[in-house]
Amino acid sequence: MSLRINDTAPNFTADTTQGSIDFHNWIGDSWAILFSHPKDFTPVCTTELGYMAKIEPEFTKRNTKLIGLSADPVARHGEWAKDIEETQGAAVKYPMIGDSDLAVAKLYNMLPADEVGADGRTAANNATVRSVFIIGPDKKIKLMLTYPMTTGRNFDEILRVLDSMQLTAKHKVATPVNWKHGDDVIITPAVSNEDAEKAFPGFKTIKPYLRTTKQPV
Repeated sequence: MSLRINDTAPNFTADTTQGSIDFHNWIGDSWAILFSHPKDFTPVCTTELGYMAKIEPEFTKRNTKLIGLSADPVARHGEWAKDIEETQGAAVKYPMIGDSDLAVAKLYNMLPADEVGADGRTAANNATVRSVFIIGPDKKIKLMLTYPMTTGRNFDEILRVLDSMQLTAKHKVATPVNWKHGDDVIITPAVSNEDAEKAFPGFKTIKPYLRTTKQPV
């Protein structure tokens, strides 16, 4: 099944390092970030999981839960977590899904539905299991990214995008190129000038279709 932004994130039940979960129930009223890995004990992924462990409090401030996935059994995740803490200086406290049967990877279109099981597979076989999904409290997919195995993911960018999406979900604004929290924003075209003056007094008109204002609180 092909997935697109604004599709409902497929629900699933899975074993994790923190016990069995129903994904939608686990998300609850929070935002969620699901990020996947092709194999335990892989070098790039080790740095990624460690960095996410370091900045997890930033996501918590934003009512966002983190959950990792690797195409290996949960039992191996525990051993890998020790290496992550030793080499990256941060303990993984968020749950890690054990996806040794590739069920979640297939459900989220990271691998073909007819792909054979994980036994004997290498990270190269699972190379496309390097995706990031941001999912809203409404259980809709808000963002999808897939990275190659040799390129570490930029999770500061994921945090930036999350800030943008949470802001634009609350206000009738959009964020311009390279926007960061605190920068000016764009008033959406659906807002009339009259309504814009009420909501964003003193806004700036650059072009009739391009109006900017201070970031709303």
